[in-house]
Amino acid sequence: MAEQTLNLEGMLFTKEHEWVELDGDGTGTTGRIGITQYAVDQLGEIVYLDLAAPGTPLAQGKRLGEVESVKSVSDIFSPVSGLVTAINQAVVDHPELVNKEPYGQGWLVKASDIRHDELTGLMTHSQYQSYLAGQAHH
Repeated sequence: MAEQTLNLEGMLFTKEHEWVELDGDGTGTTGRIGITQYAVDQLGEIVYLDLAAPGTPLAQGKRLGEVESVKSVSDIFSPVSGLVTAINQAVVDHPELVNKEPYGQGWLVKASDIRHDELTGLMTHSQYQSYLAGQAHH
């Protein structure tokens, strides 16, 4: 299986270490949501995911689900408002996929009706990298 080439520049990130990738070159109102490599590194080995079911409304900054690792249990917050259309059953069955490919096969949910007016509050990949670099000095 070929490694998926990811365009991290096409993703938007939160300070809580979640990401959203919109379909259609960033112009669509549907997309995928997941957690970042930084979050994965902080959590350690992920052993369980509890995700919002399809049909669940999402509100930006509100709880989307929960991730349990060998170290802790943490809430996952939605980077955008919208509606859950699908969960990634593969990561529910095999949570270690999130550890291996948080931006690829380790995505968590798909959402529709994503509100574009909220995207301005999110960071580009380069802004997120700068944010992480700033966090390292605290």
